[in-house]
Order: sequence, then structure tokens, then C-alpha cells
Amino acid sequence: MDTMDTGASFDHQPRTRIVFGPGALDRLGELARQLGATRALLVTDQGIVAAGHTARAIASLQNAKVEVVIFDKARENPTTQCVADCLALASPASVNIIVGLGGGSSMDTAKGCNFLLTNGGRMQDYRGVGKASKPMLPMIAIPTTAGTGSECQSAALIVDEQTHQKMACLDPKAAPRLAILDPALTISQPARVTACTGIDALAHALESAVTTKRNVISWMYSREAFRLCATSFPQVLMNPQALEARGQMLLGAALAGLAIENSMLGAAHAAANPLTAHYGVVHGQAVGMMLPAVIRFNATELAAQKTYTDLAATIDSHSANGMLAESLAQRVEAMLALAQLPTSLEQCGVERGKLPLLAEEAAGQWTATFNPKPLKSEEFFALYEQAFDR
Repeated sequence: MDTMDTGASFDHQPRTRIVFGPGALDRLGELARQLGATRALLVTDQGIVAAGHTARAIASLQNAKVEVVIFDKARENPTTQCVADCLALASPASVNIIVGLGGGSSMDTAKGCNFLLTNGGRMQDYRGVGKASKPMLPMIAIPTTAGTGSECQSAALIVDEQTHQKMACLDPKAAPRLAILDPALTISQPARVTACTGIDALAHALESAVTTKRNVISWMYSREAFRLCATSFPQVLMNPQALEARGQMLLGAALAGLAIENSMLGAAHAAANPLTAHYGVVHGQAVGMMLPAVIRFNATELAAQKTYTDLAATIDSHSANGMLAESLAQRVEAMLALAQLPTSLEQCGVERGKLPLLAEEAAGQWTATFNPKPLKSEEFFALYEQAFDR
């Protein structure tokens, strides 16, 4: 498909209102009331509590006469047990709105709770697309990291406590009704969180741009997300207090989330999930390590190669005269180095002997089915080999 082929089919229905700007968190109560809120479940984590953001959110809700029930035990890569713990608090509380405040983990936990609170059953029942039969509560998503784009997506990513596999539970009803993007909230991120989530946002833009589901709408989001993130990511790494750059990263991550909503992801995310499951590699870091190899692999498909070159041209006018995917892969590697993140699997303790198992699991990941070039375990093994000791 040509990058701007307007003949590709799509069904675009924006589900999330976006409110952007420094200080936007203070509008939470007012905006919740607009959605009919009287009693809110606030899902967050201890780091967000310590940063003071939770107290501001509670004050805004209470000032608008919205009662608040707080679940502050969200954790990285939320599991089915984490969702169950959240549900145990929410179920007797008669809440009529859910607020997810934090990184992707808080928002995924909030979405997971919403599935079970409104539709019953277990998270495993909702693996896949469109499994919720009943309406869900309105949700407000407030990201404090610029990375996952979960605030603009209808998916909850939940790890099965027994199998340790990450489940994608997608349903249009799970999409947040409102996303509040307040760049000031992201300044409190530790440097490592800024690095890992920033790489994740870049990967979302790059992967969503070339999938088999890409279309003119997703391309619009992917291209602008890449432009914003690629230009602002080095700035926030070097100057963490740069509010304008933080805002660009936050907006870029949200737009990348919208791109995913319209075109899905690819092989880098499929390869990253087994690394997290087996070795605890942080998601953004895992995706970043795999992304250069995936770009090089995909670039042998002509449409993907053209898309990569067009993306590069959005941040470097000279690249319009032939900057190839190899240069884009090298740019990603340079950003990993700037972020002081590992560039090889070996650095993260991955054992070479485990690569066949990782490859088998990667080939079974749903996102692998949308990659522009088909992959089986053999191709994933080759990708892991490239990323092992570079």
C-alpha cells in the first residue's frame, strides 16, 4: 500500500475527548460532573501518590461534589490478580465513573476493573476483540507518562497470573470517554521512566505506520506522533524540566495511541512481550531493543521502506532525497544510547539458549499478525539473534 493510499478501507470513530494543557488536571472534577459522575473510583499507584498528583485529583473531584474511592495499588504489567483486587474495592462502592491516573499500568488496571465490574466473569473471558456484551462505565484517563497512549485506546493489557502471558482485551466500550493530558504531571517522572516510556511512544508511531491495517487516518496520526516524539524525546532526556517538550511528548504519545487504535502494532511488540514475561525486561526497553532489527526486516517490503523514508523526512528535510530505513534504525539505536538504555538482549541477562522458546512465543502474539512482512518462529529467532549481542 502506498503511504497515502486513500483507497484503503477504514472505519474511524473517535471515542475519546482530549483535553490538553498545563494544569488540566485541576479540571478533573468539572469534567467528571459533565459525564454525570457522583462517585468515582480513582485507580493509581504509590509513586503517583508520593508525587502529589493523587491528592490534586481527589481535591478536584471533591470540590465538584464527587465522592472518591481510591485504589492505589496498581503495579507495572498489571495481572489478573491486580484487577481482582481493584474489583474487590470497587464492587461494593456503587461508583458511576472510573478515573485512571498514572502510567499505562494504572489505566489498564482501571479498564480491566471496568470490564469485570460491568460485565462480570474473568479477564480471560475478554481476551480478543468485542467480548463485552453490556455497557461499561465512563472512564477518564490521566496519563502521567508519555508513552503507552492507553488514554486513547480501547484495549486493556493484562497479564494472566497463571500463564504469565499478556492478554489484549479490546472493546470499543472500554475506550476512555475523556483523556486529560497535563504535561506538568510528566515532569515528576524518574529519568528511567521518561526513557522507557518515550521509546515506547516512538515505537508505537513507527510500528503503527507500517502495519497491514494502516490507512490514511492511521498514517495521519502515526506521522505526527513520530514528528513530535522524535524531536522532543532528546530534549526531555537532556532537560527534564522542559515543559513544552514534555507537552509534545505527551501529545505525541496520545496520537500514537490513536494510530494504534486504527492500525494496530507489529513484530517489535510481539517480540517484546516474551522478554517481559520471562526476564522482567521493562516493556518500553524491550520494544526499543527489538525495534531496529524489525525496521531492517520490514524495510525489504517496498511499501514499508517508503513509509520509513517518509517518516524520516518529517524530521529531516534532507532525508526526502533518499534517507533509507537503515538510517532510521540507526536513529532509534542512537536514541536508545542517549536514553542510556541497553541495546542488546545479552545486557539484560537473556540466555541465548532461550531464544527458540522466545521466538515460538513471539510468533503466537496477536500483534505479529499485523506486521507488514509475515513472520513465523524462524523469523523471530533471527530478529532475537540480531538483537542479542550488538
